[in-house]
Amino acid sequence: MSYYRRLPNTDIGRVEALRRAISMEGFQENGELVLSYRTIEDARQLIVPFDKARIHAAQTKEARDKFSRTYRPKYRMAQLYVNHFIQVLLMAVQRGEIKKEILPAYGLETKRMPDVYPETSLVEWGERIIRAEEARISSGGIPIYNPTIAKVKVHWMDFHEDYEPMVRLRENWEKAQEEVVRMRPAVDDLILDIWNQVGKVYAAFPWLEQVNRSARFGVVYYDRKDRERRRAERERLKEENRRKQMNLNI
Repeated sequence: MSYYRRLPNTDIGRVEALRRAISMEGFQENGELVLSYRTIEDARQLIVPFDKARIHAAQTKEARDKFSRTYRPKYRMAQLYVNHFIQVLLMAVQRGEIKKEILPAYGLETKRMPDVYPETSLVEWGERIIRAEEARISSGGIPIYNPTIAKVKVHWMDFHEDYEPMVRLRENWEKAQEEVVRMRPAVDDLILDIWNQVGKVYAAFPWLEQVNRSARFGVVYYDRKDRERRRAERERLKEENRRKQMNLNI
């Protein structure tokens, strides 16, 4: 056979497969019911919560991505200023302009740069250096400039105000996505059962007629030769890119 079945690999495709099956309720072929009423009822019971979960996951992802577009620049700016302030502070200590004994107040036990790239780390280090620098200045210490702690604080507060909302949006999406992932095996099992019932009814039909009649129930067949052609094309492009890369390296 030059055709093969493949279950839907997207959630929208899964919903559409169930819808097509439900739309064929009661359909008979030569007096034989193609899909049992129990199967149709199972599809009805499953499609509503699964589609609802799918839509909810898509909405939470959209909300996360929309918020992230304004959040990411704030995070990058805060990370830049906090990181640069610590660098300037450590350089001032190395030059003897500031006593090294003050470093523990900033959470710096050594002259080694901390990693402020992770968001949780940026939250902690920003709070530490702002508190320590403001305390040092209020005790008569000479402020660090370029950047000043006031400038650092503005950007860090900008980031910090959006940090918790961003975390919640990520958690909402992850929870919604987990629900979709949890339901997928049951949906796939039901779709496979539907397709097997359809295949059993049309097994005696000529192959192309079997493919066309099954399509009314949402059964999807793919041309095996087309798959092989696409695979060969991917391999050709891969080899072509490899040769181009080799030529660039010469």
